[in-house]
Amino acid sequence: MEDADVSQVTVLLNNYLSLKTKVHIVYTEEEVRHFFLPRQDVIHTFVDGGAPGETLTDIFSYYYLPSSILNHPDYSQLKVGYSYYNVSTTDRLKEGMKDMLIQAKSQGCDVFNALDVVENKQHFEELKFGIGDGLLHYYLYNWRIKDIKPTDLGIVLV
Repeated sequence: MEDADVSQVTVLLNNYLSLKTKVHIVYTEEEVRHFFLPRQDVIHTFVDGGAPGETLTDIFSYYYLPSSILNHPDYSQLKVGYSYYNVSTTDRLKEGMKDMLIQAKSQGCDVFNALDVVENKQHFEELKFGIGDGLLHYYLYNWRIKDIKPTDLGIVLV
């Protein structure tokens, strides 16, 4: 992703989240620029749409959250990649997620995690993801929301 893609990414992301989820953030261009433009060891975002200048069709992103390893003689840090937002209007969600895994590995990630929000979960088994040992709970202050399944949620908090 480049700065020139911000406008299209904003429209594509907001349209996708509006269609696919019951609860989501509506991003401004400034927020997309801040949260999605690639920065080394912070965030990687990939876009696809064919030739330069064509309409973007897919967005795949992940962020880094390194963890310290205490009292180990050889290792001091675990570099973890976390799936952020993935949008595919061309039915290539699985391929895009696979590409992200390859990129994360080439960038030095030791582990890659993803939440089962929106459409992510449908390809976890094929991509060899294992189920974690905990549940993530969101507390959305003063929001009255009932019976939200993870697939209805379009919020990934960093």
